Amino acid sequence: MPRRHLHVTAAAETAPLRDALRELRTSLEVPDDFPADVLAEAEAAAKAPRLPGHDATDLPLFTIDPPTSVDLDQAMHLARRADGGYRVHYAIADVAAFVTPGGALDAEAHRRVLTLYFPDGKVPLHPALLSEGAASLLPDQVAPAVLWRIDLDADGRRVATDVRRALVRSRAKLDYAGVQRQIDEGTAPEALALLKDIGELRERLEVERGGISLNVPEQEIVASGDGSYSLEYRAPLPADGWNAQISLLTGMAAADLMTAAGTGILRTLPVAPGGAVARLRRCAKALGVDWPHHVPYAEVVRSLDPANTRHAAFLQECTTLLRGAGYTVFTDGKIPEQTVHAAVADEYTHCTAPLRRLVDRYASELCVAAVAGEEPPEWVRAALDSLPKEMADGSRRAGTVERESVDIVEAALLKDRVGEIFDATVIEVKEHEPAVGTVHVQDPAVVARISGGTSKLPLGERLRVRLTQADPLTSKVQFAPA
Repeated sequence: MPRRHLHVTAAAETAPLRDALRELRTSLEVPDDFPADVLAEAEAAAKAPRLPGHDATDLPLFTIDPPTSVDLDQAMHLARRADGGYRVHYAIADVAAFVTPGGALDAEAHRRVLTLYFPDGKVPLHPALLSEGAASLLPDQVAPAVLWRIDLDADGRRVATDVRRALVRSRAKLDYAGVQRQIDEGTAPEALALLKDIGELRERLEVERGGISLNVPEQEIVASGDGSYSLEYRAPLPADGWNAQISLLTGMAAADLMTAAGTGILRTLPVAPGGAVARLRRCAKALGVDWPHHVPYAEVVRSLDPANTRHAAFLQECTTLLRGAGYTVFTDGKIPEQTVHAAVADEYTHCTAPLRRLVDRYASELCVAAVAGEEPPEWVRAALDSLPKEMADGSRRAGTVERESVDIVEAALLKDRVGEIFDATVIEVKEHEPAVGTVHVQDPAVVARISGGTSKLPLGERLRVRLTQADPLTSKVQFAPA
């Protein structure tokens, strides 16, 4: 998970911003356009995918994504069961129906690993005619999918799991704000209204097992009608969390299938070291977040309001405890010692975003084989040992893109305001350099370095600061005490 989430609604076209983003792409060796042979293979695959025999197009699925998204990985349908429980159908785009192992598309996906998101556009994992076209779960389009059926009891606990390939057809493309509005107003049809019921049940079970979901606010680039733009924090809606619980449920079910079968790839995270937790406690104190010594970290995080700027800043810092997450492969029944993801507090894997993340295609294949009682395809087994390093390298690049993109946009936004005074909160002070630290500016939504003073920075307190540097080409924003 990146240190700061970046969501782009629009970005102003300015030369410094374009130049800085171009330089970032170059320095990270970000792939450019797809090679001709990859595009040719994608075009052929889009016309003639490998289609499954099972037809589930009668299932009235729907997707929930940001309004402008067209690379739609997941579609769902929710229903009540006669025994008082629930049935979750979750369709995942079947990328393997289009990508031939060992082909040009496959090789290019292993080179790219992840879709990269820049403020001025994205660099996709797969060509757009697949990721935003034939393979995407767009409304009213028949598409191949990996279709999960997960039955839950009345408390939201998983009681049965099935997964198979199927043809599906989504009926509606929904967005988070619209979903939240329909549920709040009581106008949502039952299949959508159940998202709240199931989501809240799964959130309670998360608390019970000691897991934690970070509702981290996004820094959002917002363009106004006059061509100017700003950075704001967007606090996640409850619907964001409910939707995430469906994905989390599927990832946990997938992990159980793989461990039972004896071959798989898990997303793992060790428990954070004591020093990292101690640092987070100091940050909580600095920001005025109440964290009594007897209260567990997870309980503190669940008490926070992402719309509160101090809480938002603390939630951003909480993502540091997620560092160290990786992928763990196992074969032939040799289950490793480390199988749990500490934040999930259970075994878990990535399997719900194959249009944007390489590893998910492999996880889907492993789960389909496990349910069918078959050995995984040889091309899957052959790739497993290399996947953890590929994903680690790709994740580092994606993290750098997101962090640097935020820094560049902050600098571009502030470049003409050097010398101005802002209200800020000191959220971090360097242990051996007490005049150097980090400040959180509320308007615009900026987190940046502060130095140049002669006195110890007042940790957790408000401070008037002067902007001393804002250079998009170096992505540097610097403040000093006013």
